[in-house]
Amino acid sequence: MKDAPIQQAAEALYQARRERSPIARVSETFGIDGLEAAYAVAATNTGRALREGRVISGKKIGLTSKAVQAQLGVDQPDFGVLFADMEFLSGAAIPSDSLIQPKAEGEVAFVIGRDLDDEAMTWGRFLRAIEFALPAIEIVDSAIQDWKITLVDTVADNASCGLYVLGTDPKRVTDLALADCAMCFTRNAEPASEGNGAACLGHPLHAAWWLARTMAMMGEPLRAGEVVLSGALGPMFKIGSGDALHLEIEGLGQVRCHLD
Repeated sequence: MKDAPIQQAAEALYQARRERSPIARVSETFGIDGLEAAYAVAATNTGRALREGRVISGKKIGLTSKAVQAQLGVDQPDFGVLFADMEFLSGAAIPSDSLIQPKAEGEVAFVIGRDLDDEAMTWGRFLRAIEFALPAIEIVDSAIQDWKITLVDTVADNASCGLYVLGTDPKRVTDLALADCAMCFTRNAEPASEGNGAACLGHPLHAAWWLARTMAMMGEPLRAGEVVLSGALGPMFKIGSGDALHLEIEGLGQVRCHLD
């Protein structure tokens, strides 16, 4: 990989988010080709964020729909980094002027209870590390014009991370049937998206397990207290200033917010 295009793409994405002004695909403008280069762009901006004093709060998983994977020609999800200043709790007013072109997804969030740095990430060790599950609204937001993204562009843009809103009534995963849970997501009291847990790689825990193994292999394991957004349970939809959002996931609870 050539370092200059990666640095240039990272700078362009950084400025696009800072100025709230979308840009053309970095894959084309800077010749970013392939996932290795795309993750290098994202990592460059993560490093910059940490130097600026931002704090990592967890990870998000994208591309958990088999249909979307087939559409983009990939066979696994992608991931992005969550920061503490992205986090809101149910009932919050979301500052819409901090976003570019937001959309919303309903998801299951997991809270990690112990470091997942095992060399052999077995299913049992992974399950022991999941402390709680929560309903979550992910507000995804792309810095690429009109959301005309390729896989490389969304990965480079930190998996199109925007903000996230967590429920406040945590549940133990042993008490839930997450693959079967139905999701109902409304915007201004009108249905906006429906789905269920099986839409997320067949089971939200499957997505989180993939992430745990991937991060451990990369030498950046999930840590106790981090949040994992496991992926959408139904289609995402556009949102804007003044919208009131209400998500309910069967057995898991509710989370709501509104955009100022």
